[in-house]
This record gives sequence, structure tokens and C-alpha cells, in this order.
Amino acid sequence: MRTEASGATVTPFRGLTAFLWTEVLVQAHENLAMATSMVVQGVLLVFVWILDPALIGVALLGAILFSMFAMGQRVLNESAYIRIDHKANDLYLAGPLSPEAYFFGISAGILLVYLTPVAILGVLAAVVIHPSLAVTALLVVLAATVWLFAASIGYVFSTFFRDNRAIWAYASLFFNIFGVLPPVFYPFDKFPEALRPVALLMPPSAAAALVQHAIGATALSGGQVALAVGGLAVEAVTVFLFAIYWARRTVQGV
Repeated sequence: MRTEASGATVTPFRGLTAFLWTEVLVQAHENLAMATSMVVQGVLLVFVWILDPALIGVALLGAILFSMFAMGQRVLNESAYIRIDHKANDLYLAGPLSPEAYFFGISAGILLVYLTPVAILGVLAAVVIHPSLAVTALLVVLAATVWLFAASIGYVFSTFFRDNRAIWAYASLFFNIFGVLPPVFYPFDKFPEALRPVALLMPPSAAAALVQHAIGATALSGGQVALAVGGLAVEAVTVFLFAIYWARRTVQGV
């Protein structure tokens, strides 16, 4: 519970369920956007298949993690679009909807709709790799953590823009650089050794390295595993808590 300046008590995440399903209904009508959400992943998978078919399993796992990371870009675009073009965020937040429910409702609504193409990648990965139950559970946990980080940072970044035309270039640049250049679609041990600690501090590549280690596609030392797990957990939780704070901070009168 928290208290507004007026003295009224506000329940955290108040109105989340209703707003989440509103966002699901909005996103579910964007069939073309859902179909094109797999373009980058599809192109990279084709390249891997042509250049080294033996790595297609690793690439499929990377595509799943990249897809979860790329949802942060959709959170950024959607929240900025609502605020800048529709100017509807003030309308939403003037009602009983809490700021953190607004942020998380957008993020979770996008997640629920865009899980469909991710699930297709998951089925393909299962056919190619035949992962154990433990590896599957690890992948789900890591994918959820990557999504939490990406959605949180996407929402925070969305508040910095005043013009939608500036968003597309910066958002695509940020999410593609951090999701494609590091070792996400290819084995971690093929990344330059001097830069591996940096890669293990980047959520998409840290998650990819842990999954690759779990299936035996690459070998991580105990220190590398600790760095990847610790960095991923701390970054996701910290950015998520900051996004909640920022959502409250950026609402006038909160």
C-alpha cells in the first residue's frame, strides 16, 4: 500500500487485470505485426542453416531468448505510442489504474499475444535438440528473466521520447545490437575471449550462454556461471523495481 499526495491509499498494481486484458485485445488485432516479429530471427536462422547446420539447435534457443528480449522494443513502442499519439496515458492514469499496473499491463499484454510465435520456435527447438525437463525449465526461467529486464527497460526508455519518429531507429538499434551481436545465436565460446565477461553481463547473451552450457554446446567455468546468473538476476530485478518507481515518478501528482 502507498499514499498519494491527497492522502488517499493506493493499492499497488490496482487495475492490472482489467488493463492487461485490454492490452491483449488491442495487440491480438495486429496480426501483421505478430507475423513480422519473427523476421530477424528467421533471417538469422536461415544464415546459420546455410553456414553451419550443426549449430541450428543453438540458434533456435537463441531465437527464443532474442524474441523475449525483443518484446522490450514492443513495450517501448506501444507505451510511447499511447502517450505521444493517442495521449491516452493521462486518461488511463486519471482513473483507478495504478502507474505500475499501467506499465506491467502493457508489458504482460504484449507478452501473452507474442508468445505464440515464440512457442513455435520452442516446438522446433524441442524437435531438433530434444531437451530434458531440467533444460526446458531452465530455458523458461531464463526467458522470463530476459523478458522482465527488456520490458522494464523498454518502458523506462519510452518516457524519454517526445516524437515517435525518433523512437523506431533508436529502439531497433538498441535491441538488435544487444540481442544479435553478442553470442545469442551462436556458441559462447566463439566470442572473443577478452569480451566474454561483457557478454555475460548482457541479459540475452548471459541467458544464451547458460542454456548452451546446460545442453553441452559450450563450456562455462564456475566463475562464468556465477557471473551470468548473478548479473542476470540483479539486472532484471533492479531494472524492474526501477521501472515501477519510474512509472510512479512520472505520473503527475504521485
